[in-house]
Amino acid sequence: MLPLPSAPECASDEGTWCQQVYRITGNDWIATSAHWLVAKPLKILLILVIAFVVRFLVRKLIDKLTTASNGKAPALLRPLRNRANNKLNIDVIERNRQRAKTIGSVLKSITTFLVLGIAVIEVLAEVGINVGPLIASAGIVGIALGFGAQNLVRDFLSGIFMMLEDQYGVGDFIDVGEAIGEVEAVGLRITTLRALDGTVWYVRNGEILRVGNTSQDHSVAVVDIPLGHGADIEHATRLIAQVASDVASEPPVSEDALERPDLLGVDNVTVQAIYIRLLLKVRPGKQWGTQRLLAAKILAALADAGFDNPLPLVLGGETTRK
Repeated sequence: MLPLPSAPECASDEGTWCQQVYRITGNDWIATSAHWLVAKPLKILLILVIAFVVRFLVRKLIDKLTTASNGKAPALLRPLRNRANNKLNIDVIERNRQRAKTIGSVLKSITTFLVLGIAVIEVLAEVGINVGPLIASAGIVGIALGFGAQNLVRDFLSGIFMMLEDQYGVGDFIDVGEAIGEVEAVGLRITTLRALDGTVWYVRNGEILRVGNTSQDHSVAVVDIPLGHGADIEHATRLIAQVASDVASEPPVSEDALERPDLLGVDNVTVQAIYIRLLLKVRPGKQWGTQRLLAAKILAALADAGFDNPLPLVLGGETTRK
């Protein structure tokens, strides 16, 4: 005669998985293995579900914070320093959009790494794997990769700080040393510039040691007018001031001018000529066209008044723009 099956000891514990499974199946082995067959898989599934839900909600929040609404800057950028002037820079919307998109991409990547990383560690611990040595090994591997890819890490860190500080953006005309041009794209690793001759420069952010930005807040049109040593300086300065005032009060210069022209007077004296310097504060990026127009009008007026131009006109600044 076969012995009657006896219930496992765990089946007497109220509320346990062993008791519930034994009541359903009546199988001793399944009941005693219920913790591994039912409880752990359900707990692992719950961990993964919570991780993906948290990741989804955080990414949705990041999308909301990095999306502009009603013409305002994205909420993520409002606490950060913004050097772009909405009244002066027509590219400020695209600048803020790309800046917020890039910062949002970084935050999403960090969120995914942290949430899924914690979930994987919890799952491994749940199946009985000692995660201590794994975490230590991962730290050693991370340090090794950091040393091996330190240039890449430097590019990304530089890109993040550049974004947070808003050093430049799409549409700005900048000088980064080896390359000078208009910013076409800003990324965490690479900044893309288009030079005056059409050359596209791809500059690694980690290699940028200094940035000269001619497109923030305002620009200054600088015009140096050369006069002969025998010229009537007082008469010439009055004429230059009058012409500059007339040009600045009429389109197209009036649309870009932010202040009245500032005539500094004699700025430099050389063997060849005496230079009269004129300044005019204009909208960002409008200095080159303004300089050319002012120079043409002033030279024509001086020529009509009988003043000789001893030298070709010198426009202020090292770079002129078409």
